[in-house]
Amino acid sequence: MSTAPARPADALRDGDRPAEAPPSGAARRIGGVAGWLDDRTGAAKPVGYLMKKVFPDHWSFMLGEIAMYSMIVCLLTGAFLTFWFVPSAGHTVYDGSYVPLRGVSMSEAYASTLNISFDIKGGLIIRQIHHWAALMFIVALTVHMFRVFFTGAFRKPREINWVIGSVLALLAIIEGFAGYSLPDDLLSGTGIRAMAGFVQTAPIIGSYLVYAIFGGPFPGELIIPRLYSVHILLLPAILIGLFTAHIGLVFLHKHTQYPGPGRTNENVVGFPVMPVYAAKAGGFFFIVFGVLALISALVQINPVWAYGPYDPSPVTAGSQPDWYMGFADGALRLLPGWLEFEFWGYTLSLNIALGALVLLPLVYTVLGIYPFVERWVTGDDREHHLLERPRNQPVRTGIGMAGITAYSVFMFAAGNDIMAIKLGMSINDITWFFRIGLFVLPPIMFWVTKRICLSLQRRDRDTVLHGRETGTIVRTPHGKFFERHDTELTADHWILVQHDPVAPLELATEVDEHGVARAPSRMARARAALSRFYFADAVNPVTPAELAAAQHHGAEHEAIEPSASGGSAPIEAAEAGRH
Repeated sequence: MSTAPARPADALRDGDRPAEAPPSGAARRIGGVAGWLDDRTGAAKPVGYLMKKVFPDHWSFMLGEIAMYSMIVCLLTGAFLTFWFVPSAGHTVYDGSYVPLRGVSMSEAYASTLNISFDIKGGLIIRQIHHWAALMFIVALTVHMFRVFFTGAFRKPREINWVIGSVLALLAIIEGFAGYSLPDDLLSGTGIRAMAGFVQTAPIIGSYLVYAIFGGPFPGELIIPRLYSVHILLLPAILIGLFTAHIGLVFLHKHTQYPGPGRTNENVVGFPVMPVYAAKAGGFFFIVFGVLALISALVQINPVWAYGPYDPSPVTAGSQPDWYMGFADGALRLLPGWLEFEFWGYTLSLNIALGALVLLPLVYTVLGIYPFVERWVTGDDREHHLLERPRNQPVRTGIGMAGITAYSVFMFAAGNDIMAIKLGMSINDITWFFRIGLFVLPPIMFWVTKRICLSLQRRDRDTVLHGRETGTIVRTPHGKFFERHDTELTADHWILVQHDPVAPLELATEVDEHGVARAPSRMARARAALSRFYFADAVNPVTPAELAAAQHHGAEHEAIEPSASGGSAPIEAAEAGRH
């Protein structure tokens, strides 16, 4: 079947654009509202910039999102709980739905917590979501910091953002402690009593601090309202402000990305906020919320009705803090008693103060200043927007694993009494095991981690220089046997050679005004020593010259594969390969 030829007049319409339908009435109204807002706020330009911002796509970047979404869930569920929680230590007699505690004298805070759990529809599930979201927030924040640390995302220009993240992590722990202390049950009351004892160990001013915090002798009636104000007003305001600054700096500096073909310090390969990233982030929020709700519905946490109201008399050694405060409790159990002594008429209880008051701020101070220390040691003052593979920084990775090991020793030491009971062992033996492990295990973990990283780097070099083993054995004309290697450079190989070579800093010779050489300063010698500690065993990436030499040398090993008829290819091919 033939078609009629096109008419000459049809060519006049070539390139015409089809008529577009006019915008709908709803679109015109939305545009009008947007225009009205832009005329009065000037928000169109910054909002448009944010909507076009490109973010890379990698699963590890979701860790920070999980922390942010968990905090949002905490804020939403916490607002619900404030409608019924009574932040008062005033005494009352319980007469609610939970029969085992009827007629028991307790604080109004504990009674209102029971009321939320048993008499408010949906109250118990909201309480559980709030508690699980708080735990998830701290877990995700901690693992997110691990990702940032091990990949070097804290380097210039993101040092300030790392400091903000360290402060966020510290405040999250304090916020969690304030939150689980509010119900005034036996477990939380024990925690508050321990906190009072910790504060009392502050040299000279400890007793005055306790009197100021509690408004008199322990327990008083002011600590719960004060913790409530800190928990729902002060700390959330600071957390939200720091999170806003944190996200703002991410937008300002652009997001880091993993190395790969086409990815440089000057670009970001990913998706814009609108519509792709916003849709994915919105969906991920509901996934996080759904998982938290599912866990809360199936796994019970903090059953305050099983503990009863706070009373110092039934406290046992089995009480344990939440996991994020466990390392401080473990430090208290490992510190020796001889650290308590008198000085100028004052009793210094350093066996408690070091673990309770010094360790927590010390850990996060060290975390906060680490980027500046590494920058000074390495002398690297460049901007970095590409992440590093942990294996390419063996010392940093080893330091991180040593820190995690020390933290784990502290955390497990917090359960030394439970271990002794369940395992039928001596608590003194367990305590000494952890004491020795605190000084032995982190250096061992550092050494093992560093050696593993160096081995992986050497394997990367071997892979680039000699290619991938194919399993094909061939023979040269002279009777030698070799395995053929696939030396074709792929995207994976590019990642193996993209990092920068490193070398220890050398001490510069300084001369005085008379031209006489003088010894380097102590600071310069310390910097050089730390630089050797970081880079003395460095395995640098393959250079183009090394790769060219390896490929030329590898040509000598190319064998003549047998032909299909069983004969050999011309020997001249092998001879040509040598040249």
